[in-house]
Amino acid sequence: MENYRLVPLISSEELVKCVDDLALRINRDYEGKSLIVVGILKGSFIFLADLVRKLAPALTLDFVRLASYGDQSETSGIVRMTKDLEVSVHGRHVLVVEDIVDTGITLKWFLDHLQHLEPESVKVCALIDKSERRRVNLSLDYVGISLEKGFLVGYGLDYSERHRNLPAIYEVLFD
Repeated sequence: MENYRLVPLISSEELVKCVDDLALRINRDYEGKSLIVVGILKGSFIFLADLVRKLAPALTLDFVRLASYGDQSETSGIVRMTKDLEVSVHGRHVLVVEDIVDTGITLKWFLDHLQHLEPESVKVCALIDKSERRRVNLSLDYVGISLEKGFLVGYGLDYSERHRNLPAIYEVLFD
């Protein structure tokens, strides 16, 4: 086990405000429309739960599980889908909710997969856009927080399946 420490970065109060701001924008853009919200497991589940409770449009909720990190802090670059959609997105408005977009490889893979299912529209909502290691060109429609760098945990984000339950976001500093 590596030695590391957690340094507070984004408070739970800041996260509440961020989710409120994102919900306001999403509600405005989808007024009068129905929506399928797709959470990318496992990291998005806490953010997604807070977000959907503030969304006004009629919505259907589904999840996918994609893996490219395993128990590492670096992506392998190979994406595996271990849980696919259970609802049809054909001809529907889809909002993909991601906890953090880092290299963008996993999200790009899923967006390409989604296009084959012929949705009416697809937008992406990310709690955190971390551009330091971006390897692919991606357009994010709703971004809560933009950061250049840092390995983060808490509020659903993990390091080897640990620290998801923290109510705020912390940077992991390796000793």
